[in-house]
Amino acid sequence: MEPVTPIDTLCRIIIRAREYEAQVPSNYDEDESADNVDGNDDDEAYSVLDDDINTSVEEELAGIIDDLAEDQQAEVLAFVLVGSGEYDAEEWDEALEAAAEESHVTDTLMETPMLASVLESGMAAFELDCDGVGSVT
Repeated sequence: MEPVTPIDTLCRIIIRAREYEAQVPSNYDEDESADNVDGNDDDEAYSVLDDDINTSVEEELAGIIDDLAEDQQAEVLAFVLVGSGEYDAEEWDEALEAAAEESHVTDTLMETPMLASVLESGMAAFELDCDGVGSVT
């Protein structure tokens, strides 16, 4: 299978999605620190996860997706649908059709848990990967 979306673009989405996922705020409840068993203040340990200040990665990831043509956006979402197990690789046409019907692809992708891993799995179902992409030879 030769994707419509360039492999380097798919890999860039994966890289940025990993960075984005690494800075998504935790679900840590500040009230829980009062119940801390060992008496240590764990706020500093969790503060690394609370990176609300740096929105550039989120904006860049959304921008990459927004800049894709509609058929490329649908293809990325279809890879995600295959990677998440909603469709098998043999059901590519159905996955692509379902993705093409989605009106808010960027929002859907940005809200996908573990987007990088799921997209990578979807690509792997078609023997596509990011090995060697972006490396100097």
